[in-house]
Amino acid sequence: MEQQSEPKAVDASADRVFAFSDGVFAIIITIMVLELKKPAGDDFHAVLSLWPTWLSYATSYLFISIVWLNHHYLLRNLSGVSLRLLWANFGHLFSVSLIPFLTDWVAESKLAPVPVSLYAFVFLTVNVSYLILVWESQQDGRTKEHKPLASWMIRLRSTATIAVFLVSTVISLWAPILGFTMVCGCLILYTRPEIKASNQHLVRLGKIQKFLRYPTDKR
Repeated sequence: MEQQSEPKAVDASADRVFAFSDGVFAIIITIMVLELKKPAGDDFHAVLSLWPTWLSYATSYLFISIVWLNHHYLLRNLSGVSLRLLWANFGHLFSVSLIPFLTDWVAESKLAPVPVSLYAFVFLTVNVSYLILVWESQQDGRTKEHKPLASWMIRLRSTATIAVFLVSTVISLWAPILGFTMVCGCLILYTRPEIKASNQHLVRLGKIQKFLRYPTDKR
């Protein structure tokens, strides 16, 4: 009887992680909507003058949608919840919660260098915290479907985009439009949370992964 009750407790913990996370995402999007300013006039010129607001809001909304999609994809097969995973999830949600503040600042400053740079930096922290969450979710067999190569490709994608976000954070101090464009470009890589490849690509990536793990095998 005790063995049958354990899975239910684990499932309930995983469900609470999902429910809490979904609630935070919903609140973040609601805050962003409330921060939208109405046009000062009643013509199209007044609407077009708010282009920084529409641009920053659309980018942030897309980013939060992508974060939620990848968060759901990562944790949907969760079979266990550890304390470290809970804290990793809290850290990830904290970094995402900073997006509305930066979105409003970028809009009001009309893409000024410092706000855009910090905007890119928040995207960087979201990606770093997501990478930590990926690592924690795959420890100790807590996922029901463990695909080592797919997991390695997800970590590789996150690491590559972290580098781009870091560069865009620096570049935005001198060229905010270019830095903002780099941030938007990285979002395209996350529109599909799963990573699919042909058999030949999987074989090649498998060889690369083996070489990175055992670089001294070939002399």
